[in-house]
Amino acid sequence: MCAVSGAGYHLFDAHFHIIDPHFPLVPNRGYLPNPFTCTDYLESTNVFGLRVTGGAVVSGSFQKFDQSYLLDALQRLGPNFVGVTQLPVTVSDAEIMRLHAAGVRAVRFNLYRGGPERLEHMDRLARRVYDLAGWHIELYVDSGDLPALEPRLATLPKVTIDHLGMTRTGYSALFRLVAGGVKIKATGFGRVRLDVSESLRDIAAIDPSALMFGTDLPGTRARRAFKTKDLDLICSTLGETLARQVLHDNAAAWYGLTGKE
Repeated sequence: MCAVSGAGYHLFDAHFHIIDPHFPLVPNRGYLPNPFTCTDYLESTNVFGLRVTGGAVVSGSFQKFDQSYLLDALQRLGPNFVGVTQLPVTVSDAEIMRLHAAGVRAVRFNLYRGGPERLEHMDRLARRVYDLAGWHIELYVDSGDLPALEPRLATLPKVTIDHLGMTRTGYSALFRLVAGGVKIKATGFGRVRLDVSESLRDIAAIDPSALMFGTDLPGTRARRAFKTKDLDLICSTLGETLARQVLHDNAAAWYGLTGKE
């Protein structure tokens, strides 16, 4: 294990979920996750010995367009945490700016599980939120779908792809997108179907600022949830200097929280 910080890993958790049953939840293909509150998240990271300095709370398909859980979570977790939400294309400018003031910084399109907003609206919404608030879009997508999406994604101002693209089926397109500035979340190692080390090395070779690590806690529907060996893999694959970037610096900069610890 490489020593990313003197007392455990120095981590900006770029991808995790809060599931609070006090707020609306909607089954996705019949699935509803178990609760995982802010308290559960903080207790889990403490058990793992993680030094979490901030992170991104990501809305799941089962939360649809509900903002109440996310605003509550951001208030509880504090100013070093940001939100990634789901929005309808009909959202008002005033609502986008209200969410921005609360700490939301991105819109997610769940193409893998079937999110609440249609793909045909992605371009329009991506440009609106960027022009209004500087937000980016985040895609949960299998890389096999990227060759068809590439012409559209390459023209959008800011884009992130979740979970290393899940498979390497469309990695030629993913590599071109990375070269063009798209960021890749090194998350969900227990759900992907690829060689994680190989993918990390290949993406880092194109753009060392592209990779951002997240725990993906609580690991809903994954074959396994986060383990500390995922951090060991980052370090052993990329080396300590680049691991520091992937575990903290890249995501902190992407989400506009550089310097906040």
